[in-house]
Amino acid sequence: MARIAGIDLPMNKRVEVALTYIFGLGPASARKIIKATGVNPETRVKDLSEEDTGKLRSEIETKYRVEGTLHTEINMNIKRLMDIGAYRGIRHRKGLPVNGQRTKTNARTRKGPKKGTAVKNKVKAAK
Repeated sequence: MARIAGIDLPMNKRVEVALTYIFGLGPASARKIIKATGVNPETRVKDLSEEDTGKLRSEIETKYRVEGTLHTEINMNIKRLMDIGAYRGIRHRKGLPVNGQRTKTNARTRKGPKKGTAVKNKVKAAK
């Protein structure tokens, strides 16, 4: 079993695809890593040798920010924006879309489910 950056890579996937399961690595960076290490991209993860796994692991650890360190960096950037009172930080704090999306309709992912308005039926006055 190949375990890189704290992630168990799926056994039946090609190495090029399996590396994208690590947070912070996409298809382009996976190709760069494979090219730098000389591992065959068509190899399945279950067929990787310990030597190949070690090469991949050392390449990722030395040249890429992935998983925990990347999550920490992203969260610190968001916290910095909130602390300095930037517009984007305020949007993060309020839980609204940050990058200019409309909020009159849509934006349900950020805003959460609709809050229904309380509608009272008018009671006719007794005569």
